[in-house]
Amino acid sequence: MKNMLRIAFALSLASATSATFAIGPRPPALQAKETLNIGYVKVGHVSPILFAKEDLEKCNVEYKPAEFVRYADARTALLSGSLDVATIGPADLAIALAQGNKSIVGLTGVASSPKYLVVRKDVDIHTWDDIKGKRIGIAPGSAVWFQWAATLAEKGIPYKSFEAVNIQGGGTAFIQALERGDVDAVALWEPFESQIVASGKAYFADQMDYSQSKAVGAELGMLAATRDAIQNKRGALLCFLWSYKNAEARLESDPEAFAQAYTKFTGLPIDVTRDSVKLIKLGGVLDVEQLKRQAKVFNELGVIPKDTSGEIGNAWDPSLVDAVMKP
Repeated sequence: MKNMLRIAFALSLASATSATFAIGPRPPALQAKETLNIGYVKVGHVSPILFAKEDLEKCNVEYKPAEFVRYADARTALLSGSLDVATIGPADLAIALAQGNKSIVGLTGVASSPKYLVVRKDVDIHTWDDIKGKRIGIAPGSAVWFQWAATLAEKGIPYKSFEAVNIQGGGTAFIQALERGDVDAVALWEPFESQIVASGKAYFADQMDYSQSKAVGAELGMLAATRDAIQNKRGALLCFLWSYKNAEARLESDPEAFAQAYTKFTGLPIDVTRDSVKLIKLGGVLDVEQLKRQAKVFNELGVIPKDTSGEIGNAWDPSLVDAVMKP
């Protein structure tokens, strides 16, 4: 109860001081009420979305949330038109375009972090040579897998030098596989990375950062919207993006507030989220040139069936975010 009171206090304080960190003024309330269908994956770097409901109400916008386990599921819902805006993976624009779907547009990245293999405590993996013959759990097609595969390609490390173990489902399945000894290491994401490391059952191979490939980089996710929402719900989208960027800036400037929001959003213990926020830098690092490189390289590697690098520019529009960030 004491911890919950502290979390509630931290969140209410953050809300009360939001004007201090606001990058631009709140967009005006809409004259006619609108509904915004928002999809998200419950991961720490998406914690700024916690504040959207209250902020959207002040804009006369009804917030209708939908939670997903994987970016791929959120992308599918966005492509189907059941969502207006969602958090998806950095490669999802290229994937959608390769499938012939041009209905979604990327708006901004959300966060970055170093990426390290999470290794079972009785296994020695400290250098790239150490992965030879090891069983490494991966989520094929995930944002983390794109980072991992691109790094291996750029380092000239054969993908077949280790045994790739495909794991389906969310991060909990990876933790269970590692605990059972089914795999020696996993290419995972937060908050599950910090959760298993904090338990003492695994460690970070922190000399092997796979977030720095030229093709993919360190971006952890993306906010994207449908073209229909951009055209017909622009005011509501601007209110949402203002809320998100405002909270993002506030939490990035206050690690403890970030950890408290992270705990409320994911349900993880505060000691885990405090460690996790040390790795995550809120604020997107994604741009159109990075998206083009990613689309081209993964077509060359045979992961995406079509080179969509020439089309990406038409599926990326940072102007809405720029509009809410003007002082």
